[in-house]
Amino acid sequence: MALLRYLHLDVFAATLGGGNHLGVVVGANDWNTDDMQRFARWTALVETTFLLAPTDPKASYRVRIFTPQKEIPFAGHPSIGSAHAAMVCNLAQPHEGLLWQECGAGVLPIRVEGDEADRDLFLRSPPSRVLQRGRDTHPLLAAALEGISCGRLPPALVDGGRRWWLAEVADEASLRAWQPDHAAIGALARASDSMGLCAFARSVEADDLLVVRAFPAGVGIVEDPASGAANGSIAAYIAQVEPHGSLARGYRVSQGREIGHDARLVARIEGDVIWIGGRSRVVIDGTLDWTTDG
Repeated sequence: MALLRYLHLDVFAATLGGGNHLGVVVGANDWNTDDMQRFARWTALVETTFLLAPTDPKASYRVRIFTPQKEIPFAGHPSIGSAHAAMVCNLAQPHEGLLWQECGAGVLPIRVEGDEADRDLFLRSPPSRVLQRGRDTHPLLAAALEGISCGRLPPALVDGGRRWWLAEVADEASLRAWQPDHAAIGALARASDSMGLCAFARSVEADDLLVVRAFPAGVGIVEDPASGAANGSIAAYIAQVEPHGSLARGYRVSQGREIGHDARLVARIEGDVIWIGGRSRVVIDGTLDWTTDG
C-alpha cells in the first residue's frame, strides 16, 4: 500500500501547543468509512479528518470528519484545520479570498486572510436556531449547572450544525474555577441528543473578550480546549438576544486554560451571518503507513 501524507495540527492556538489537536490524512481515496473510523479510533484525537477530491463542482476540496466513535457532518476546529492543511498540501487555494469546503453539512465558505504564518481562517457557521430557552426548560439542566450562577442570558438549547446547551455564567472567576458534574452533563446530553454543555462568561480583561468552557459529553469528551462550532452557536445566540449589546458585532474568545491549553478564537457577527476563526499551525508533517486490510 502506498504511503499517505499525514499532518498533525494545533488549531486555534494563542501560544504554542495551546490549541486543539487535529489529525489530517491526505489522499485516502480508496478507504471506506470503516477504514477511516478504524484509524480515527486509533488516533484517539477529538477529531481526525480525511481530505479528498470534491464531488461538488463548487467545492475546493472535500473533508470527512470523524471522532473516535463516529463520523460527524460538521465541526469547527476540524474545518479550520483541514482548510489550512489543504493549502499547505497545495490541494486548494483561495479564490477571491474564499475556500469552499464540501462536508456532511454541505458546501461551506471559509474566508482566508493573510499569508503563511500570519494567515487567519474564518468559517461561516451554519444557521443556528434556539430550540429551548430557560433554566427550567429541561428537567436535567439544573443538575448540569449545579455550582454556578447564571449570567444575564438564560440557558438555551441551540442547534447550529451541532446541538449544544449554552449557559452564561455570572462571572469569569466562577467559570474558570467551576468543577462541573460531568455525569450530569452526560445525562443531559444523552437525553437531549446534544453535544453537551458550553458555558461562557464575559471577561474582566476586556469588553470584547468572552471566556468559554465546552463539555461535549455527548461524544465522550470531558472538556474541549477549542470549540469552533460551539462558539458559532454562542455568537448566534448573543446576536439574537443582544442585537445592540457590546458583543453584537463580534469579540475574541479565550478557551482551554483550565485544562492546560491556551486557545484564541475570533467571532465576527455580520447581521445574521457568523464567522468563527483563528490560526492553525502544522506541528507534524509526515507519512502514514497504515493498512486497511482487516
